[in-house]
Amino acid sequence: TLATLYLGDSIDSIGAKYVADALVMNKSLTTLYLKNNIESEGAKYIADALRINKTLAKLHLGNNIDSTGAKYIGDALCVNRALSALYLGPTILNQQAQGTLLMLY
Repeated sequence: TLATLYLGDSIDSIGAKYVADALVMNKSLTTLYLKNNIESEGAKYIADALRINKTLAKLHLGNNIDSTGAKYIGDALCVNRALSALYLGPTILNQQAQGTLLMLY
């Protein structure tokens, strides 16, 4: 059973949609590494999956998303209680995205 998936910077927002579709059904993956290239659109796909997924505990997004993408993820985490670690890397976030993520703390 696969528990960790490292995709590096090998996928874009369309690839993120496929990963998100798999996350909706997956019951074993606990750690997901996605670095670079998924952008806001891909972050929305991942966020939608996080609203349903109950097993992913660690999500590494690296320098992957902008403030809009971070807001999508933050909003999803208001529903998702399984994720215990979120790594955004050196992402620069606007105040709205920062506020959304800080409300989770």
